[in-house]
Amino acid sequence: MGYELKTKENEEDVTSFLNKLEKESKRKDAFRLLEIFQEETGEEPKMWGESMIGFGTYHYKYKTGHEGDWFIAGFSPRKANFSLYLAQTEPKREARLEKLGKHKSGKSCVYINKLADIDEQVLREMISETVLFLKK
Repeated sequence: MGYELKTKENEEDVTSFLNKLEKESKRKDAFRLLEIFQEETGEEPKMWGESMIGFGTYHYKYKTGHEGDWFIAGFSPRKANFSLYLAQTEPKREARLEKLGKHKSGKSCVYINKLADIDEQVLREMISETVLFLKK
């Protein structure tokens, strides 16, 4: 029996989820991110798991044989910050991160506190590059 991904696309309503965010500033930023990701991916937002919003899907297969489906790009409004899910192996990623603004970067996520901390145009470029890279 193969490994099964716990986090899956579901039918929860994205707008209802975002409307439940307690802080108004976080809710406002989340709806702005929703617009940005939707515009740059050309995909409808879908809930993944309990708190991730993903746009589009792709099928991956590792050398180990593990494979599955995941969203192309997305974000999650966490308590401490926003997690932005963008392709970590996209070739221009590091150069763009330098221009993005105030953020922290993990293996597969970029963390920002609020939209005002970053350059929205750089974020748009990172999302569109992620889409191009993963659709290849």
